[in-house]
Amino acid sequence: MLLVSWLAALGLAGPLASQAQGLSVWNNKQCAVVLTYDDAIDADLDRVVPALDSARLRGTFYLIGSSPVVARRLPEWRRAAQRGHELGNHAMFHPCDGSLPGRGFVTPDNDLSKYTVNRAVSEIRANNTLLAAIDGKATRTFAYPCGDRQIGGVYFYDQLKPDFVAARGVMPGLQTAAQVDLSNVQCYAINGQDGTYLVNLVKQAEQSHTLLVFLFHGVGGGHSLNVSLPAHRQLLRYLQANEQRIWVAPMVEVAEKIKQAQPAGAAQK
Repeated sequence: MLLVSWLAALGLAGPLASQAQGLSVWNNKQCAVVLTYDDAIDADLDRVVPALDSARLRGTFYLIGSSPVVARRLPEWRRAAQRGHELGNHAMFHPCDGSLPGRGFVTPDNDLSKYTVNRAVSEIRANNTLLAAIDGKATRTFAYPCGDRQIGGVYFYDQLKPDFVAARGVMPGLQTAAQVDLSNVQCYAINGQDGTYLVNLVKQAEQSHTLLVFLFHGVGGGHSLNVSLPAHRQLLRYLQANEQRIWVAPMVEVAEKIKQAQPAGAAQK
């Protein structure tokens, strides 16, 4: 902040001051990168957590409370949280809007279009209770199942803003801290892209001093949406090799910094 004040005194408080303030949000590094992994699958614990730990990186795992992998491997999730990974909320039953095109996979029981807002909110809060019992934490972030944000035209997350620091969406984009909408954080969903593509996204974030959020499902298999182990490994190696320039942290930590930097109510829709 001293640099911003100094620039202002010199009459340079435009783009240079804005850039300096933006970099301070990213822990005085060139950009922020968040690695997120959805759905609580075996690959998370078998391959992703060990890979992140080996590279001394931390990620966010969005857990579906009803996933059998949560119940069956609960001590491993707890240990992951103890090592600094975030256990995020991906709803209790992962309801998606079955009325939308291409949603033949949605079952009647988990059709968000047939939910009430109160039901959705209650299930998400119940998942928070489960997650708190696993990791002992009161602060975390949410990820919209299938990226669906509305029930009957109502944004159900509006009732959940006091419960979370932020919510991750599914639309792609690189944004400065001032541009981030904490109720719908943008991300890049990865499915089959190679390691060069992943690294080039990071380089774009470095050049533009922005936030880059990755959305992964399967890593080396385990999900219909997948990234290969070599591609994922190439990304982690680049992030580790450039840790002096790139801030890699769980979503909750990055979102908290953004929230502190934004004026009250800024970039919230």
